Amino acid sequence: MSETLRYKGYDGLVLYSAGDKLLYGHIASIRDMVTYEGAGVADLEANFRSAVDDYLAFCEATGKKPDVPFKGTFNVRVGRELHMRAALLAEARKTKLNTVVQEALEQYLGKAG
Repeated sequence: MSETLRYKGYDGLVLYSAGDKLLYGHIASIRDMVTYEGAGVADLEANFRSAVDDYLAFCEATGKKPDVPFKGTFNVRVGRELHMRAALLAEARKTKLNTVVQEALEQYLGKAG
């Protein structure tokens, strides 16, 4: 079961405003703010897809590179001690620190797929 809408590689959050009796959301994990709303699920889904299409068309028309979610890199602040332990483990395994971190995340979160 998905907690987000998905279209063309973008995930959209689904939120509810009880006061307005309206579903709404925005594209998750990009810097640009792209929003949509709908009175019901079908409207929300259609408006989400339209918002993604409009965003991509705007980017193309203005020569802007569209922001993409989850580029595969991120900075993590883990503290000096944990950083040192991970680096020493990587060195002992004759591998890269990135590999140690990736393996740890896969073990913690489970492998994708």
